[in-house]
Amino acid sequence: MVAEPDPAKGVSRVGPPSSGSACRSLVQAIRAALADRADPERALAQQRYMKSAMPFRGLTSPVLRATLRPVLDDAAYDLADRTTWEATVRALWDEASYREERYAALALAGHRRARPFRDVTTLPLYAYLARTGAWWDFVDDLATHHVAPVLLVEREAATPVVRGWATDDDLWVRRTAILSQLPAKTETDPELLAHCLEANLPGSAFGSEFFIRKAVGWALREFAKTDPDWVRDFVASRELSPLSRREALKHLG
Repeated sequence: MVAEPDPAKGVSRVGPPSSGSACRSLVQAIRAALADRADPERALAQQRYMKSAMPFRGLTSPVLRATLRPVLDDAAYDLADRTTWEATVRALWDEASYREERYAALALAGHRRARPFRDVTTLPLYAYLARTGAWWDFVDDLATHHVAPVLLVEREAATPVVRGWATDDDLWVRRTAILSQLPAKTETDPELLAHCLEANLPGSAFGSEFFIRKAVGWALREFAKTDPDWVRDFVASRELSPLSRREALKHLG
């Protein structure tokens, strides 16, 4: 088991070991590719900006994508079953020495080769990554690019899980729930959105936390592009933090 410092709280979190065998050759290939493109000077600046206890390799986002693409696309690395895929994601994540290795884990989690595995049974993995990642760069990617697609395709099965996350004992799991419908637009479930927001308003367990207040405002601001009247009514009838209210009404005048 691997404990990762939480940069927001200065504590460590420990998760259960993954079942199954990882594709170790893929893990090694990814680590080697990232090491080959390392930029130590940029890495120090990235670590300061992200307030990360874990160091960076120093790859920009475009360089990271270009570096990972040929490795993840290589069919020589066997990811034929869910168990191997999840174990490989977990190995990259849990054993990471550099933050880009965790970005690589998320890229593998969302890769087209993993499409058959990205369903409601994968939600516990995403919750684990949110808890142990415990910072906005990981959690926002998880919410919008991993949880959101599952919620859209398997709404009936996934909705109760996301509802539970909205009242989880972990701030970052709650943020994942709040942001899980950002890309949904007209397919947004207003009832689910309202539940996730109301569970995290001022007076709730994490209602005073910046990353929750910001997420509430962001979720409302995004849905306002689809249903501005719903957002106006929600803001008018609830007690929001000034930050959440400002974000929610940012483009509504």
